[in-house]
Formats: sequence, C-alpha cells, structure tokens
Amino acid sequence: MVRKNRLSHAPDIQRVRRYGKSVAHPLFVLIYHRDKNTENAPVGVIASKAVGGAVERNRAKRVLRSAADELHENIQPDCMILLIARQAILDYDTPEITVILAEQLKKAGIFREITQE
Repeated sequence: MVRKNRLSHAPDIQRVRRYGKSVAHPLFVLIYHRDKNTENAPVGVIASKAVGGAVERNRAKRVLRSAADELHENIQPDCMILLIARQAILDYDTPEITVILAEQLKKAGIFREITQE
C-alpha cells in the first residue's frame, strides 16, 4: 500500500476508534469514520498480541494491507478506515480476504462500484 494511503498517525487512529462505526467479522473488525477533510481514504491496520507472535501479527497485517490496497480505488474517499486483525485471519490467503473485505465495505456503505468502459 502506498504510504500516502496509510492511516499511521496515533491521533488519527484514536479518532477513528473513538468516533467511528464498526462492522465486525470473525477475521477482522472494520472501523470507519467519515471525515470531509480526508481526500484519499487512508487505511490503518492493527494486529494485537492476541493474533500471535511477531511473525503471525506481521503476516496478518500484510494480508489485510494487500487486500485493502486492491480495493482502495473502490473506497469512498471521505473515509478513514481502521482494520483490526483477529487470530482466525491466519488461516486465509489474500484473495479470500479481499472478497470478505469488499463484502464488509459494502455492508458499511463505503464501497462504490467502479465501472470500466
């Protein structure tokens, strides 16, 4: 994921966690916050120690970032998104996570279909 599309500043992450709305799934939690000052829909990824050791946490974050990167152009640009990994995500690969993330974004109402001509 391109760095400009990442949600990496602690105050922004705290604001999303405090004021955002969440959509839960057994593999991850999607928290989103609409912000009119946001232009590129930054995405942050968190994996706590409950996911596993450092290797497992890094793999979970890598898979979520990759899925978010594939869907980034379909996310409404005025949203800040935080993805929190759960341990079950380690049993899945990126293509499966991408499909599930798209479903969760649609459920949240922040996914827009882009038609290619």
